[in-house]
Amino acid sequence: MNKLELVKAAAAKAEVSNALAAKVLDAALEAAVEAVKKGENVQLVGYANLTIVNKPARVAKNPRTGAAINIPAKKAVKIKAGAKFAL
Repeated sequence: MNKLELVKAAAAKAEVSNALAAKVLDAALEAAVEAVKKGENVQLVGYANLTIVNKPARVAKNPRTGAAINIPAKKAVKIKAGAKFAL
């Protein structure tokens, strides 16, 4: 399912227009992204948890040449599915 299909499905379930559903989805996702960028965890109880994890610096190998490459430390977002996604 892509974003357009998600918007159409949400609009049908909520009985609103596709434009309104798209606005709400975009606003919710933007709010989540802004919160994570500020360093906050986002918890959508039952659906997902978005947390920031620190990835340490490491040495990797270039698969083409075999040369060692230094990869700097960075922050990444970890997404953990909630109970409602249990299959």
